[in-house]
Amino acid sequence: MGLGLLGKKLGMTQIFDDHGNAVPVTVIKTGPCKVIQKKTSLKEGYDALQLGFEEVQKIGRVNKPMTGHFKKASAAPVKFLKEFRVTPEDVNEREIGSEITVDIFEPGEFVDVTGTSKGKGFAGVIRRHGFKGQPASRGTHEFFRHGGAIGQNMTPGRTFKGTKMPGHMGNRRVTVQSLKIVDVRGDTNILLVEGAIPGPTNGYVIVKKAVKK
Repeated sequence: MGLGLLGKKLGMTQIFDDHGNAVPVTVIKTGPCKVIQKKTSLKEGYDALQLGFEEVQKIGRVNKPMTGHFKKASAAPVKFLKEFRVTPEDVNEREIGSEITVDIFEPGEFVDVTGTSKGKGFAGVIRRHGFKGQPASRGTHEFFRHGGAIGQNMTPGRTFKGTKMPGHMGNRRVTVQSLKIVDVRGDTNILLVEGAIPGPTNGYVIVKKAVKK
């Protein structure tokens, strides 16, 4: 629970700290996000704020139900919507149509960043799970990159769920926790976080204050 922001990954670079050490950072365009909807425990059963990020360029691509949803909030249609569970005080403080900027974060704080990882397509067990593979000699033939046995005999007579096997790799929702904020640039709504975050350049991300710090 807690208010966060929506943003877009712009790429990676490096900055130098006070001791001259190069620090790899990810540049995130974070906000400004408009409050599209307020939910209260009295009406919906829980308290939340729905935020929107990045206006839609072609209005014709927005369907009628969503057009009405944005019209009710007197806001322009946006590409990315996300709901944040917050306290009743946060709901009362924010008005529909108001903007939330990157200033809710401060340098030195830690954040959790959620995004969709890059899709890698179909991958074998060596690439997908880091398997060693079969021996390169001693009679191995055409099975060098195979995963080996995937189950037992009569008991239990089936393959267990979750067994590591070939399949689609990437394109999954991933959260990287406890990334340190190196710099907050309020004039351009840019957030610099130490380390890497999921997804490609221009991929949408969710930035929230860390739960483990």
